[in-house]
Amino acid sequence: MINNIDTHTEAFASFDLAAGCLYDYRRNRFPTILYAWRAAELGLSSKGHSDTFFGYVHEGPAQLIAEHNRYELATGQYFSLAESISLRGGAGIVVRRLEYRCQNVVGGPIEEAGRLRYIDGCTDSLLIPPVQLGDPCLNALYFPPSVDQTTHTHPSMRVGMVARGRGECVTERGREDLYPGKIFIIHENGMHKFKTSAQDGMVVIAYHPDSDFGPRDVDHPMINRTMVGGVSAAALPGIQTLNQRA
Repeated sequence: MINNIDTHTEAFASFDLAAGCLYDYRRNRFPTILYAWRAAELGLSSKGHSDTFFGYVHEGPAQLIAEHNRYELATGQYFSLAESISLRGGAGIVVRRLEYRCQNVVGGPIEEAGRLRYIDGCTDSLLIPPVQLGDPCLNALYFPPSVDQTTHTHPSMRVGMVARGRGECVTERGREDLYPGKIFIIHENGMHKFKTSAQDGMVVIAYHPDSDFGPRDVDHPMINRTMVGGVSAAALPGIQTLNQRA
């Protein structure tokens, strides 16, 4: 386990699917910890509902036991929970976002194709979108065969897991083979690109710790489409609710 992102000089770090804590990013500006489980139980405390757990089931079935419910999850399902959890059976990843409280969501399995166009022939689906502007999100990123992405960076770290298919990540340090169950981190501002062969596509589950997209108090479907005399309530500050938050 590496404890300090500030001393890491490479763009990319990878891990096999093994149980336990894989990477501790708590000193990052978006404090995050990466875990995996495989068959044996993984128990995690949310510290009074102040942390969120984003998870993906790579091999099901898996039993997800939370404070208020129990879920039997199949391969390809995902979740976000702001309460203590334990996982039994199967295998997958859990990304803990410290100091953030999500909405509790259990969904999936992931679809066969992405719903949003991305870059270089790739597509993306927001599995768990940001509840508010700036919040974390969980994505499924789809690479068709014969992709050779434009080299790029991200302004914050990314956690990924290969859900299916094969490919490789190319950085200044070399190439890393990607295959089902492979877990990786792309460090913030790390130069990289993904490639797939003519025979294989690839699907990656991708966690982003922040977003520049999402609803705001004065920009969301309910307020935007509430009309007063033909004027959206988003343009009428005098009637907007103030200082109330869940």
